[in-house]
Amino acid sequence: MVRLIAKTPCAGLLPVTHGDLRLEEVTYPTITSVAPFKGQATAVSKALKSAVGVSFPKPNRSTSAADTRAIWAGLGVALICGPDAPRLDGAAVTDQSDGWAIVRLSGDSAEDVLARLVPIDLRKQVFPSGQTARTMLAHMSVSVTRIDDSFEVMAMRSMAGTLVHDLETAMRGVAARTT
Repeated sequence: MVRLIAKTPCAGLLPVTHGDLRLEEVTYPTITSVAPFKGQATAVSKALKSAVGVSFPKPNRSTSAADTRAIWAGLGVALICGPDAPRLDGAAVTDQSDGWAIVRLSGDSAEDVLARLVPIDLRKQVFPSGQTARTMLAHMSVSVTRIDDSFEVMAMRSMAGTLVHDLETAMRGVAARTT
């Protein structure tokens, strides 16, 4: 009988460190897409806040509480990362847990690494903690969220190897410049 072994998207690839920079995998028990139906956004936000402690995020923002994060994912869609999202009358709720690779980039030069790969301004004065954006990283679509002095980058699971490769290459370049 074949025994399947569950692996995370970045298994065997992370963590990596170059200079002051660290790239590590982030895993959440569940990632759920929540899309309120027309006219239901306020009710869904209140229900989320009551059930898991976070409200539906505003565009380009994330909200968090304890072990739960809600990340804006596009017009009328958020990803709830953490515990199972409740059944929400008034919203389409879809489990996306196996579909995402999530990494956290930290270190004093993290902004410099992302500046090599991402076409948006991620400096702290422009992109503060809690800010999130759907953008490109090299040639792939990602979500970037600032969490204090680090960044969480989400890409489709099928792009995990490329995500780590591109970030690690940029990390090496930045670390070589600063040593």
